Amino acid sequence: MQAYIAIAVFLITYALIISEKIHRTVVALLGGLLVIFLGILHQETAVEMIDFNTLGLLTGMMIIVGITKRTGVFEYLAIKSAKWAKGDPWMLMLALATITAVGSALLDNVTTVLLIVPVTFSITEELKIHPMPFLITEIIASNVGGTATLIGDPPNIMIGSQTHLGFMDFLVNLAPVAVVVYILTMICLKYIYGRHLHVEESQKQKIMRFDEFAAIKDTSLLKKCLFVLGLTILGFVLHQFIHMESATIALGGGVLLMLITRTDPDKVLHEVEWPVIFFFIGLFVLVGGLEETGVIENLAVQSLELTGGDMTATALIILWLSAIASAFVDNIPFVATMIPLLHTMGELGGLGNIDPLWWSLALGACLGGNGTLIGASANVIVAGMAEHRKYPISFLGFMKVAFPLMIMSIIVSSGYVYLRYLM
Repeated sequence: MQAYIAIAVFLITYALIISEKIHRTVVALLGGLLVIFLGILHQETAVEMIDFNTLGLLTGMMIIVGITKRTGVFEYLAIKSAKWAKGDPWMLMLALATITAVGSALLDNVTTVLLIVPVTFSITEELKIHPMPFLITEIIASNVGGTATLIGDPPNIMIGSQTHLGFMDFLVNLAPVAVVVYILTMICLKYIYGRHLHVEESQKQKIMRFDEFAAIKDTSLLKKCLFVLGLTILGFVLHQFIHMESATIALGGGVLLMLITRTDPDKVLHEVEWPVIFFFIGLFVLVGGLEETGVIENLAVQSLELTGGDMTATALIILWLSAIASAFVDNIPFVATMIPLLHTMGELGGLGNIDPLWWSLALGACLGGNGTLIGASANVIVAGMAEHRKYPISFLGFMKVAFPLMIMSIIVSSGYVYLRYLM
């Protein structure tokens, strides 16, 4: 009986998250609390279900980026890109997309779009061109770039936290295919948008007169931020060798930066996206209810029966299922549900090394987020910022461009997963 209650609570919560009628953080917390109120989990068990490594990693990176953005370095990079492109709109789009992709890999895609999009509006206003192609390109680039590393996209953070896989594992296994997908995506976007982007010569000259160095507000703070950010990324690279969790390194970097910059903690903690943190807390408890009542184990058994325990079939089904599902629902709750499912499949099916399944899940969830406007957090954030500026991105308008590109990326990923892990 409890299993049915847990499933009902989960499905209702999921439906409310998709509907966006109520803020997803409120819905996730309500779902998590219902699991406790209805006796499916005791409070102590619910707390054990919360993955504090994921929460610590997110919080630490938010603190570092929150302080770093005060330096103006992101505005500097955008102006530098515009001047490098000599005001040519396609080259500018390529430059901003590349900054977004790299930033998403090294910081995270949500933070990166929050920093890049306002600058994009400023530059497109100066050039007197419509920002929509730039915004759609940056959304897609953020999800492709975020695929490449452990810290780039929330699904990867969650997978890394619940497995033995570290920063270098993600970089070595996912960065190569992410680079290929990014190159192919930009070629397609040039074909889609390149012919329609035209700028007057006078506007190009105006861009060339911008002073990128004027965007840097505090050189001393910038040096400290770059030092700590470099140290933190080095920590991620080495964390498996020094036997330290990624959350400890991220929080350590955040605290070190607060210490050496003597920043007021009240101001810094305002930069942390607490709704995101509490959304994760509610979600972990909600999925914990499914795990505790045996729902996850039953799903694993049925999945193994479907694939006959064949690793190739299982990996490719997970890749495509993750991609299609993540296109139409937020990839975070989907991955939270899939992680214990894959663990159980590995234990019950005697599949041995299930790393190919983790890479399939990561690729499907991260790249699948490009399918629609609600597929990933970065998409929703950019859409909100665009609507605020009176440039609403329509659901179907985005999907017409992004969904075929997402399918292309999953076809490439299928070939990659098969050739690298399943032959």
